[in-house]
Amino acid sequence: MMQLNVLGVGGMVAQVGVPAFVGSLVVVALVAAGLGVAISIVLQRKVIGRTIADAKTEAAAIAERAKADAATEAERVRLEAEKQAIERKEKSDRELEQARSELRETERRLAKREDMIHSREQQVGEKERLLEKSIEKSREREQELDTRAKEIEQTIAAQKEKLHQIASMNEEEAVHELLRRVEDEHRHEVGKRVRKLDEEAEDKARETATEVVLQAMQRYTGELTSESTVRTVEIPSDDMKGRIIGREGRNIRAIEKVTGVDIIVDDTPGVIVVSCFDKVRQQVAVESLERLIADGRMHPARIEEVVAKTRKEVEERIMKYGKDAVLEVNLRNVSPKVTEAMGKMFYRTSYGQNVLKHSIEVAYLSQIIAEQLGLNGKIARRAGFLHDIGKAMDHEMEGGHPKIGMEFARQHGEKEPILNVIGGHHADIPATSFYTPIVMAADAVSSARPGARRESMERYVQRLNELQDIALSQPGVVEAYAIQAGREVRVMIDAARVSDDEAYLIAHNIAKRVSDEMTFPGEIKVTVLRETRAIEIAR
Repeated sequence: MMQLNVLGVGGMVAQVGVPAFVGSLVVVALVAAGLGVAISIVLQRKVIGRTIADAKTEAAAIAERAKADAATEAERVRLEAEKQAIERKEKSDRELEQARSELRETERRLAKREDMIHSREQQVGEKERLLEKSIEKSREREQELDTRAKEIEQTIAAQKEKLHQIASMNEEEAVHELLRRVEDEHRHEVGKRVRKLDEEAEDKARETATEVVLQAMQRYTGELTSESTVRTVEIPSDDMKGRIIGREGRNIRAIEKVTGVDIIVDDTPGVIVVSCFDKVRQQVAVESLERLIADGRMHPARIEEVVAKTRKEVEERIMKYGKDAVLEVNLRNVSPKVTEAMGKMFYRTSYGQNVLKHSIEVAYLSQIIAEQLGLNGKIARRAGFLHDIGKAMDHEMEGGHPKIGMEFARQHGEKEPILNVIGGHHADIPATSFYTPIVMAADAVSSARPGARRESMERYVQRLNELQDIALSQPGVVEAYAIQAGREVRVMIDAARVSDDEAYLIAHNIAKRVSDEMTFPGEIKVTVLRETRAIEIAR
């Protein structure tokens, strides 16, 4: 049968013909190839379309992300620009406020200087009027003395002529007799006149001294009470005490070590106490604690960082206080070390009185007193300003503040009589110029006038009791009362046991004991009263 099939096919080929068969195969192949190409093209278009769609989707997503990133970056740039603008505005505001403050301070100083110049002009005019009156009185006194001298010459001539006529004495004998008679007749009157002149001279000197001091006090109008430095630090809650102490006390030990103060944390609510004799170290500790409490971060490294920064700021502030004070008293050629030492005294007090403000006040009072006495006001002002400079070195050098202040000033270019004023304003060394007692008087005026200094109630009561006890310990004293806030003690003595002369001795002894045994600002007046009373009852 296989053969039959072959033959059958061959027969068909033979019947159809070879060329027609080949042509059919070619047509079929071409059709098949065209279908394949068409199918391939369709498939490629579908793939390309899908790829383009995916690419478009991805491009859209990328564009959206780019827009979002651009918007975020634009917002960040805008916020940064706003922040910088706010910072520049705040800086400009601070600089403007500082400039305004300096302008106000300059205007205040200028107004003060104008007032001083006006007051000085008035004082000069008053002195001129007083001088004219004094000259007029001197002329009248001179005329009176000339008249008296002529009268005396006439009287002597008359007596001489009378003696010649009556006694027939020679000239020498007559002169001797005349002088003896005049001396006998006028001895008592001469004694009275001498005593009167002494009393007048003493009263005049007292009036002049009082006038000079009062004029100095009136012309310088400084503050009476100066503010004192802060000793306590407020805390928001008692939990902050535990953070200040720290684990096993490491925080409080770190604070005390780097500041040199004692921190007292007790049961007092809302505060902690900073204790230190050095007011500068105390100020550094107080400001550092306030910053640490406000910041909230409390650990040794942070404590050291804040204290170092605060100490630097306080040192800069000290230098500024010193420069401002030197400028206020109008001094020239002042050493930077001296300026720094004067700035430190802003943080020092004496019985509540700020030592730097006290020094400025003494400077002006010394100048006014010196000018009243015809001395150099500039030297007196410089000496008064620097007289307490030793108080800035009490914690660094040994000795009293007059001695160490004089040595410090000598090392930094100060000369006499400034050095003698610094070393002798408490009578530690003899005064070698008139400026030393002038500064002593100005120092006493500044310290002793009411309101200049203050002290605690306990110390005040203790001083009153000490005054009364010293007075009552004297023999013959019956009662003693401290009055005028402890600036005077009135002593009643038994008139039957104590004479007038002994009363003066008791007053002297009480004043000496008060000066030797007590510490007090200014001076204390001792008044001893001796009274005899005669009492009778009418019935």
